[in-house]
Amino acid sequence: MPSSEAATGPVRLVLASASPARLSVLRGAGVEPIVRVSGVDEDALTSALGPSASPETVVTELARAKAAAVAETFSGSADDLVIVGCDSMLSIGGELHGKPHSVDVARERWQSMAGNSGELLTGHAVLRVTGGLVVAQAAAHSSTTVHFATPSTADLEAYLASGEPLLVAGAFTLDGLGGWFVDRIEGDPSSVVGIGLPLVRTLLTRVGTSLAALWDQTPS
Repeated sequence: MPSSEAATGPVRLVLASASPARLSVLRGAGVEPIVRVSGVDEDALTSALGPSASPETVVTELARAKAAAVAETFSGSADDLVIVGCDSMLSIGGELHGKPHSVDVARERWQSMAGNSGELLTGHAVLRVTGGLVVAQAAAHSSTTVHFATPSTADLEAYLASGEPLLVAGAFTLDGLGGWFVDRIEGDPSSVVGIGLPLVRTLLTRVGTSLAALWDQTPS
């Protein structure tokens, strides 16, 4: 339910994610968000969507659920807020991959990723909350092609041992140790890190919020 009423005063952005990478991107872009983790059971929601759900639908609905769960925690707030939910997964050969959680799974993922390319799908949902009520919302996804290098066995094992790839979508990062193994990307680099600034800007406009309203909250 988009809103044609644009925010005229300062608006606080709430990031519905514990991701330090997403937080860093927002801070670098001039926004100091409130961080509130949703607690959504991603595996249960993905299962509920069923095997016929497209990868684009999965990441978008996960983002929407996270934003909605966090919105409920502000039900008594008088503040003007925009809540941003995010979800990312890597699609390789038509198979969707989230966080591997274990070294064995991450190693198996890299065996299929090395020397190949995949589509990093990022779903975003933005909810505008005024006086504790959701007054507008918008959601969409973006896709970025990632071309992977072929790391040596020693480099890959060292990367796996670092623990970094275990808790990130697709078992790699662009802005960390995994950046060594990304040859190039086609699309939005911020979406690969975890939060696509161009897409979020578009969604903010759809719910009647400007970047200027968010930047007003940035500490001097």
